[in-house]
Formats: sequence, structure tokens, C-alpha cells
Amino acid sequence: MDISLTVWLVTVAALCVLVAADFFIGRKPHDVSIREAGIWTAVWVVLACLFGVGLLVVAGGGPAGEFFAGYITEKSLSVDNLFVFVLIMGKFAVPSQYQQRVLMVGVIVALVLRAAFIAAGAAIISAFSWVFYLFGAFLIWTAWKLIQDARKGGHEEEYEENKLLKSIEHRFGVADRYHGTKLWIEENGKRVMTPMLVVMLAIGSTDVLFALDSIPAIYGLTQDPYIVFTANAFALMGLRQLYFLIGGLLRRLVHLSYGLSVILGFIGVKLVLHALHESGVHVPEIGIPFSLGFIVLVLAVTTVTSLWAARRQEREGAGRGA
Repeated sequence: MDISLTVWLVTVAALCVLVAADFFIGRKPHDVSIREAGIWTAVWVVLACLFGVGLLVVAGGGPAGEFFAGYITEKSLSVDNLFVFVLIMGKFAVPSQYQQRVLMVGVIVALVLRAAFIAAGAAIISAFSWVFYLFGAFLIWTAWKLIQDARKGGHEEEYEENKLLKSIEHRFGVADRYHGTKLWIEENGKRVMTPMLVVMLAIGSTDVLFALDSIPAIYGLTQDPYIVFTANAFALMGLRQLYFLIGGLLRRLVHLSYGLSVILGFIGVKLVLHALHESGVHVPEIGIPFSLGFIVLVLAVTTVTSLWAARRQEREGAGRGA
């Protein structure tokens, strides 16, 4: 699509208003109820759907289909990322009333990082068409790695702080307990970080790794930077509420990594075919309608089989306990 600077500025301004509204709503630390999380999750999903319908009316079925395919894919990857957020929250023993503040900052950091990755990706793609080969190979490798991690029970592992985070903690020091939502405090005459700041940095640093997977994935569905950005933005919006809504359900989605590996592998193949086509090789390309249908089908099957497997494990566990 030919998006003017005005439309870009209006879109970014509108998203900033939504982020500010979300921050204002959750500014006071409190335990988020299932009802509150459910209402706001629905609000964000409806807003995304309305945006997609707006694209359909203004730009046609092609861009709208690309947006919905990208949005669903990015939302699914975000749900998988919630597993890591759960591990981080547990690692740093974040009090429940402060978790939404941590997640809100994490979402803002993710938006900024992905905007930078999207801009870089658009510039690289416009200059080097062969980069699609790299994106495709990377997604296929990521899909294989997801399967390997799922077989090893990767989500059950404890979160390990990266070297950068450890060096920052060593440099500035960390208080031994939380002090509300404060990020810095004076302790023994020295200014030190609070655990709240450390956990925010932990989630922010993992957002970089998440972007490395998600940006090539959505560029496999659309090369339009506007759609890439808005699909990512709407996928991240409401992630904080979704964390509380499906926190207990996450452990039941035992096959989610397998489903995502299939989707990433599929998009990787799609990217390689597109690269071959751009190079003048006559190969079939996979259209957006098929891609959207395939992604929805894989996620539906994954969800059903996950819940069935979890219920079966519960029954077997109850049988052994009896």
C-alpha cells in the first residue's frame, strides 16, 4: 500500500493514545481479576478486528487478509512468549499486584524494539531481495529448535539471567526486597536498583529475542511495513491482560510449541518460494487466503489436542492418586 506520512503519523499517534490509556487504567497496583482481564482482552481484540475491517473497506481484501494473517501469527507467538514471562515473574518473585506494571513496561519496550526491527527489515528487503532466503532459513531453523525445546520440556526450565543483566546488577547493585513500584532507592548511602527494575530489564531483554522470531515471520506474510507494524502493535496490545486471563491455561497448552513450529516452518518455506520467484525461478507461491486458513487451522488443532492431552494427564494423575 502507498501510505502517506500523514496516515503513518495518525496511526502512531492513535497507538500512543491507546498505550497511554492502557497505562492510565493500570496505573494503580492491584490484583487483576479474571473479569477485568477478560473485558480488556476482548476490547483489544475488537479494536484489532475493526482496524482489519477498515483496511478491507479502504484498501481491499489483500491488505486486510495480510493484516489478519500477521495479527493471528504475532498474537500466537506472543502467547508462547507468555511462558517466558511466567518464568521471569517466578524467578524474581514479583508480587501479584505489581505484575501488571512490569508487563506494561515490557509491552512498551517491545513496541519500540519491534518498530526499530521493522524499519531495519524494510530497508534491508528494499535493498537486497535475497534476504528472503535468510529469513526463510532462519524461520525453518527456529521451527526445528522449537520442536527440540518442546521435546525437552523447554517451558519447564528455570529462567536464567543473561550476561548483560548480570553485569548491570553487579555494576549498580540490587536491593534485597521490593519497594512498591520504585525503580531506584538509597541504601547505605548508595543508589541501587530495586528488584522491580531488574525484572523490567529481564523482560525487556527477552523482547529482543522475541522480535528476532516475529519480524521475519510476518515479513513472510506481507512486505508492507505499515501492515507489519500495525499487526505487531495490535498483537502486543492487550498482552498484559491476556497474561492474567490465560495464566492458568498456559500450562494446559502443551502442544502450542509444536503448532508454532509448524506455522514458522510453513512461513519459512513460503519465504524461500517467494525468494526463488523473485530470482526468476518458476515456482508456485502460497497466497494469503491459504496462509490465513492454514494458520487458523493449525492453531485450532493445537488448542484442541493440547486441552485433550492436559485433561488426559489430569485423569491419569487422579487415577494414580486414588
